[in-house]
Amino acid sequence: MSATRERPTLEAVARLAGVSRATVSRVVNGSPTVAEPIARAVRQAVAELGYVPNLAARSLVTQRTGSFALIMPEAATRVFSDDQVFPGIIRGVSQELEDADKQLVLMLAGSAAGHERVERYATGRHVDGVLFASLHGDDPLPGRLARLGIPVVSGGRPPGGAQVPYVDVDHVGGVDRAIRHLIASGRRRIATVAGPQDMIAGIERLAGYLAALREADLRSIVAVGDFTRESGAVAMRELLTDDPKLDAVFVASDLMAHGALHALRVAGRRVPEDVAVIGFDDIELATYTDPPLTTVRQPILQIGRRMTRQLLRLAAGEQIEPAVVLPTELVLRDTA
Repeated sequence: MSATRERPTLEAVARLAGVSRATVSRVVNGSPTVAEPIARAVRQAVAELGYVPNLAARSLVTQRTGSFALIMPEAATRVFSDDQVFPGIIRGVSQELEDADKQLVLMLAGSAAGHERVERYATGRHVDGVLFASLHGDDPLPGRLARLGIPVVSGGRPPGGAQVPYVDVDHVGGVDRAIRHLIASGRRRIATVAGPQDMIAGIERLAGYLAALREADLRSIVAVGDFTRESGAVAMRELLTDDPKLDAVFVASDLMAHGALHALRVAGRRVPEDVAVIGFDDIELATYTDPPLTTVRQPILQIGRRMTRQLLRLAAGEQIEPAVVLPTELVLRDTA
């Protein structure tokens, strides 16, 4: 049996490159203070020996882990459901971190115990910064971590008003365009399936709907769901009971809109002839509903990438914009 090859050391790299151990350490850790010809010799020695840095030792020196956490206060069944918003955010964050040669730590906190676990992990300085997505209510954790000096960026404006930078979309403007389109097409009894009122997306999309109807002097008809398909179907049945003559519905997510379309079909209502339907998100499902769903597009992948870029800049000590709001777009298909 052959002997196990010993792992190359920093000292071995230094001997081969003809430099000091300290010089090798600076090159390996990305210091710009080493002259390029010397740095090139060190990199050549690293490649020749197959040297792999000890990340634990490096983090003790640099006080950096190279890892960033994405915290989602949701159960795994929700994050990995067929609602493609969460996977889109994760993909955007992962792509941006990969481009920066950083590691993603995904942490779910769908319970009180899970919340405590992620708080212990983040405050233990196991990561260089934290992203939040899908915040509910007055969650104190983003503000608490920021006050401890941990770089924090939120996906969406924190509902409780925590003073942390965030990346969001123009919910109100997107809904306003949707309602204006419905009114321009002759609809006058326009209902909504609102999202959960402990999340900023649910709050602002309902606020946009109410403001647009007030401006048009139309009566509001509201039911509330929780961004799931099932809740969209239940809420649609409630709306039909409240106003059997409604002729349009704005639904605060595409997944809920899918449920609403099913409820309308069961109730014998034709879409869009009897009831026009507009969703929000523009996930892939929107193109496969029957009929294909008119919806408000939010740039899901770009949200993940932009919030990650903000966090990387913040962790590097740079000043960043406290609020970034990305545009939305009305995508016309066959339901409205």
